[in-house]
Amino acid sequence: MKARIAKLVLEDGTVYPGRGFGAPGERFGEVVFNTSMMGYQEILTDPSYKGQIVTMTYPLIGNYGVNREDVESRKLFLEGFVVKESSRIVSNFRAEQDLPGYLAENGIVGIEGIDTRALTRHIRLAGAMKGVVSTEDLDDSSLTRKAKASPGLVGLDLVKDVASPEPYSWSEEGRYRVAVLDCGVKYNILRCLKEHNCRVFVLPARSTAEEILEKKPDGVLLSNGPGDPEGVPYVAETVKKLLGRLPIFGICLGQQILGLALGGKTYKLKFGHHGGNHPVKDVKSGRILITAQNHGFCVDIDSLPAGKAEITHLNLNDQSLEGFRHKEIPAFSVQFHPEASPGPHDARYLFGEFIKMMS
Repeated sequence: MKARIAKLVLEDGTVYPGRGFGAPGERFGEVVFNTSMMGYQEILTDPSYKGQIVTMTYPLIGNYGVNREDVESRKLFLEGFVVKESSRIVSNFRAEQDLPGYLAENGIVGIEGIDTRALTRHIRLAGAMKGVVSTEDLDDSSLTRKAKASPGLVGLDLVKDVASPEPYSWSEEGRYRVAVLDCGVKYNILRCLKEHNCRVFVLPARSTAEEILEKKPDGVLLSNGPGDPEGVPYVAETVKKLLGRLPIFGICLGQQILGLALGGKTYKLKFGHHGGNHPVKDVKSGRILITAQNHGFCVDIDSLPAGKAEITHLNLNDQSLEGFRHKEIPAFSVQFHPEASPGPHDARYLFGEFIKMMS
């Protein structure tokens, strides 16, 4: 089969020629890099990647195939997938399909054969930027113009594209009733809650405080999700009405939403945190956690209400805020992913902290 020519072009005019795999087409998004060495299927199905073209820094991707069990959402939401080499050889007893076929089946444009080290270094120096991956238009000037004109992430509501439109029950049995406000929740968050003896109800991001309280939950989990937290002010308004009425646990976008609900501010990171090897310090214990992360925005530490918010976790790479709790009401959050998938399980204990809070 003849290789399909493809190009990845950034808004600053940088061009990366390669070969297309997966679906043909042309897609736009913010170009980011992920440092995980494995777990590509979980990354592909993470709703938080809506609006982004994901570059894997590990050079060989696809060698263990894909299966129906390791998905983190109902479909693939990312805009494009960039790798050094896509393996055509699949070797794993759980594999049901190869990566190129999986991307093609789900309409995702992939590009391989580019220098992902050079791309990653460029993003680290210049910052994450808009880009386009195409197997159709191969004109550099045309693609640069298109990348510049694409919407990006800032100020957009991407949650509406990934959140479940209808409420549903994940787990019917458990001691604790947990309402999950779905901004693009990963399935492993729901699995972890179930493992911790929780009865789990998933509610759409536009649910009102009244609709959430009607479920008579013992606690509310604010889920991860894509894009700019300031693009979903309706979620922060809902959380404002829930503060102090029941325990709240925020994860990733959930932390940013909790920060906004408390009167804080968020900002865009230079190139975001994406991968499974980010060191985070638990301020109270001094313990260092190796964490899974996927976010491009962050809560401004100095904007949190003085005397009411306590910093619990800090990023050791750039000293950004990785976790905080409210001193007076039962509410806490982390910027990383305690459920991992993929990534280490160092932070899984935080689900236990949520259980204690509900107890």
